[in-house]
Amino acid sequence: MTNYPKVAIIILNWNGRFYLESLLPSIYNTIYPNLEFVVGDNASSDDSVAFIKKTYPKIRVIENDKNYGFAEGYNQILKHVEADYFILLNSDVEVKENWIEPVIQEMEADIKIAVAQPKILSWTQRNTFEHAGAAGGFIDRYAYPFCRGRIFQSVEIDRGQYNDSGEIFWASGAAFFIRSKYWKESGGFDADFFAHMEEIDLCWRLKRMGYKVWYCANSEVLHVGGGTLDKSNPMKTYLNFRNNLYMIHKNAPYPYTIIFIRLWLDLIALIQFMFSRKFQDAKAISKAHIHFFKNFNITKKKRYAIKTPYRVTNIYKGVIIWDYFIRGKKRFNNLDPNKFK
Repeated sequence: MTNYPKVAIIILNWNGRFYLESLLPSIYNTIYPNLEFVVGDNASSDDSVAFIKKTYPKIRVIENDKNYGFAEGYNQILKHVEADYFILLNSDVEVKENWIEPVIQEMEADIKIAVAQPKILSWTQRNTFEHAGAAGGFIDRYAYPFCRGRIFQSVEIDRGQYNDSGEIFWASGAAFFIRSKYWKESGGFDADFFAHMEEIDLCWRLKRMGYKVWYCANSEVLHVGGGTLDKSNPMKTYLNFRNNLYMIHKNAPYPYTIIFIRLWLDLIALIQFMFSRKFQDAKAISKAHIHFFKNFNITKKKRYAIKTPYRVTNIYKGVIIWDYFIRGKKRFNNLDPNKFK
């Protein structure tokens, strides 16, 4: 590229001194000619802010007055950032020097690309895709999320099988590239999500608005994962189940049919947790349903706020839990490609 759009890397931090100290050096050594570094702090109680100001005085620090969570935390911070592109980057991510330009090149080539992500590999097993994003995200007809390279708990080794850039359904919040004008046009993340699936909801809304979500295979990052909420944390279970219902209600073409089916499928998950003696996770699913219905009318209003078609491309028309658990299709390439059209 000859004209380099301005890019701002924004890391949202909450008590992340450990990750900032160990992984921020790779981010700070990024090579890109028109770049700003921002750390947005969600009212950390550790010495994260003091560490950044002392060690990286050129990094701009923006402090929230309280912990707003991932979704509203970014909304608050980005009010104070001006750039052509925002990169929302988790603090537990390691990058290579030239990881930005390949993504920006592909986004610049198509004005309809609103959001993009690089290939996301595991920091601990560096030849393996990482759970949160892998080679791009998708959902099935009942809004179960999965990725190229990761379906449920089956994570693939990167053998170059997903080295083709292309359109996806959702991009990972771990390394989330977005044009600033589309961030503003869409309203950013839904604050009611707090954390988890807010990026899928935003991508779904942007696709409804006529934009594309993209996967760039020519850029790679390494993600630790579980830096704030471990996958075994019942709070994570609660947020995932509640926010998934929020997302369906807001964006799906026939939400009430899907929600009815999902409630029964969630009940099966609850029973499975009970048999596994994971009683807090079972309780979290019940709590998620209660809070979804408590906020039913609020979510309904958000549904009609976007005056655009509900039908979008790249939704898998199959049922991923059936394909995975019954038909034994553990890899993305085992799925029928015709069901993604």
